[in-house]
Amino acid sequence: MPKYDYDLITIGAGSGGVRASRFASSKYGVRSAVIENRRVGGTCVMRGCVPKKLLVYGAHFADEFEDSQGYGWDASDPGFNWQRLIEGKNAELERLEGVYHRILREANVAEITGTGRIADAHTVEVDGKSYTSEHILVATGGHPIMPEIPGIDQVITSDEALDLDTLPERIVIVGGGYIAVEFAGIFNAVGVETHLILRADNILRGFDDAIRNTLRDEMCNKGIKIHCETQVNSIEKENGNFSLRLDQAEMMDTDLVMYATGRRPNTWGIGLEEAGIALNDRGAIVVDDTSKTTVDSIYAIGDVTDRINLTPVALAEGMAVTETLFGNNPTSVDYTNVASAVFSQPPVGSVGLSENEARAGHDIDVYMSRFKPMKYTLSGRDEHAMMKLIVDQKSDRVLGCHMVGADAPEIIQGFAVALKCGATKTQFDATVGIHPTAAEEFVTMRQKLPEHDE
Repeated sequence: MPKYDYDLITIGAGSGGVRASRFASSKYGVRSAVIENRRVGGTCVMRGCVPKKLLVYGAHFADEFEDSQGYGWDASDPGFNWQRLIEGKNAELERLEGVYHRILREANVAEITGTGRIADAHTVEVDGKSYTSEHILVATGGHPIMPEIPGIDQVITSDEALDLDTLPERIVIVGGGYIAVEFAGIFNAVGVETHLILRADNILRGFDDAIRNTLRDEMCNKGIKIHCETQVNSIEKENGNFSLRLDQAEMMDTDLVMYATGRRPNTWGIGLEEAGIALNDRGAIVVDDTSKTTVDSIYAIGDVTDRINLTPVALAEGMAVTETLFGNNPTSVDYTNVASAVFSQPPVGSVGLSENEARAGHDIDVYMSRFKPMKYTLSGRDEHAMMKLIVDQKSDRVLGCHMVGADAPEIIQGFAVALKCGATKTQFDATVGIHPTAAEEFVTMRQKLPEHDE
């Protein structure tokens, strides 16, 4: 008789957890189970990247219809039905969840529905029933957090924003990170008066300043009202409307309030500390290079570890854990030059170091181009793109590649490969561009910017 019920139990059926469970079973033939108390697919598929991107696609048609007039199409007002978009999004999520169930079923991964709680180094309890496993993987993700201010119980988060029955005429979004700017772009594009309130002096903290400044200006140009260095002190709701008291006793009225002020790991109430698993000051699970926790038989991946909170990173971590545990090959993930995108309007793509990060450890040259995309020469749209390269003077290696503009995430993905391979500016210059495209700008920038601080 086997010593344990399973070889691997994964708590959390998000992208990383499903990937690890599936490959442990299908590639290595181990007995694997996954525990989930919500929909299979996790934050990205059910409450994040996928449904949000579908709404971004839907909202962007507003610009497409307007731009078409410059290309000979007769002006028309096709109208917009928010409920139809939400219904289409929900149908796609249902399809994807079915795909995930099938993937697990065909890989012979057992699905256990409920909330998993670690009882000891080899035991997980689910609704009073115990399951034992040689190894346990925690992949429970994260959740939105909000400040404790009067009236905060009246607001929504990104979870609820994805399922609104009707659109408000006005919305206030509190926060300046990628979730906030993405939803601001969605609501603004479909005709909602949109205000963005943030405590910082600019949006997208952590990104290169040229990205932050360019996107801020483009968002304002589209009609989004950005209120920097502003805090909400209290919220009141009366007769269906919201009243926000801001700094210096300023008041703001709106129809809906959404908070996007950060996320925290889902580590509370699942027995982690009782089992001896260390958490850091943000409540994230502390792990080593192979994603092992302070308990040898328990590993953790994804947002619950608060390293780089991106779905492809969680997938890579899940694969690495599988290889470490069952492939007799201790494996870690390389977190250098991980590309990221913000599906704002216009979108952002970025890989490598920001200018400020690069200056802290290198003597650098900076190349930057700002231009109106060719598409807008006939449509007349007042929208500009920005591209930026950061180059190490000594080695000529490209340290950072940043873009704001149409198709930025698609373009940056290719350049992420180049940075991963250690490409130099000379190699960028030697690459023949594809004309006419925006992407060719990255291989035709020759003029260094004078020494400057963004």
